[in-house]
Amino acid sequence: MSLLQAPQSRVFVELVPWADRGRENNVVSGSELLPGFRRPLSSAQTQTATREVHVSGTAELSASPDRAQVAVLVSSTKETAAEAKKSVCRRLDYITQSLQQQGLQAENVTVTKDFRRMENAYHMEAEVCITFTEFGKMQNICNFLIEKLDSSVVISQPQFYHTPSSVENLRRKACLVAVENARHKAQEVCNVVGQTLGKPLLIKEEETKEWEGQIDDLQSSRLSGSLTVQQKIKSATIHAASKVFITFEVKGKEKKRKNL
Repeated sequence: MSLLQAPQSRVFVELVPWADRGRENNVVSGSELLPGFRRPLSSAQTQTATREVHVSGTAELSASPDRAQVAVLVSSTKETAAEAKKSVCRRLDYITQSLQQQGLQAENVTVTKDFRRMENAYHMEAEVCITFTEFGKMQNICNFLIEKLDSSVVISQPQFYHTPSSVENLRRKACLVAVENARHKAQEVCNVVGQTLGKPLLIKEEETKEWEGQIDDLQSSRLSGSLTVQQKIKSATIHAASKVFITFEVKGKEKKRKNL
């Protein structure tokens, strides 16, 4: 009886992509293929093997303060309560009328009053807290009040600050500019290698920073009363920085169709 011949085996060979070359030296068993051989990728797997470009982008923006607050203090000490009240209210009315004539809204003006007895006299104080959005108008009004009223009226130095919406807007703009810078960088990279930039696959903000402006003269910074208005604005200016990481899809260079 003749021996049965073993059926001949057939081997199909496929080149291993670079990403899978590490599997060539691995020993497989069972239903896996022999080392150096792989099953063909399915159409779905082929489509997911996209080419990518990874870039980072940074941006730094600054914003000057959008609000300033000034306090006007009116006080009087008299032997009688009526005289103290009359002295303060007369100047207080003049201040509020002047503010209205300058176009300041009532919501930006707050008035508080304090009346007390001091030994054999009566003392009354009134504080007018004014919020400005236009710094030029603020300076004009303060100069006007100093000129028209006597020394019993004290005008504080302006305090500059940011509203929460202003700070949030600065943060958002810094991030958007960083994303735009990253996109321009990726576009230039694709142009150099003759490819077309595709859609973003991942956008991640990796780092954010915020800090206030600094006065160059440290001695002047300790004496805030001696700072000019422009120095105060510079000191209150907020800076925001953003760093993003973006992954873009890379497409092949589009071929121009020839006109028939």
